[in-house]
Amino acid sequence: MDDDRTPTLDAPPVRLRAWRPDDAHVVVEASQDPLIPLVTTVPRTPDAAAVDAYVARQRRRLADGVGYSFVVATADDDRAVGQLSVLLRDADHGRVSIGYWVAGSRRRRGYAGAALRAAAEWALTLPGIERADLFVEPWNEGSWRAAEGAGFVREGLLRGWQRVGGERRDMFVYGRLTD
Repeated sequence: MDDDRTPTLDAPPVRLRAWRPDDAHVVVEASQDPLIPLVTTVPRTPDAAAVDAYVARQRRRLADGVGYSFVVATADDDRAVGQLSVLLRDADHGRVSIGYWVAGSRRRRGYAGAALRAAAEWALTLPGIERADLFVEPWNEGSWRAAEGAGFVREGLLRGWQRVGGERRDMFVYGRLTD
């Protein structure tokens, strides 16, 4: 069952909105990235069935209680360039966790930072939510710069925090508070 309660957040140069079947092209590109399929549920191969299943899962995230899954689209032509999730697994503790990716061909245009800023500002207005956090590998300078530009503060290094591609990896932890 799809959930149509995902809001649209306009924050030029991006628009965050619900997934549509015609957004499959960005999943195909992301599936060929060396990192995105390792740390997300993006399929490792761009076959049509796997890509369609990914889009369908994103459309069900809210109905399934996981959280919000947004397409990151360009504000001018509404073309999908990435994905951003606001996960609700710790909402009972006043926290959301944000994850994001931008397709390789669309990086270095400010899309990730604009999407993060809009999503964090919106998420921090949800009832009971007082903190948004995210985790970034230390080598991923583009991602942590986007986080810092969106008002997230680096709070530390979590050693061996997450398994990526079969090995434990360190992650910077970032937080953004309502105040």
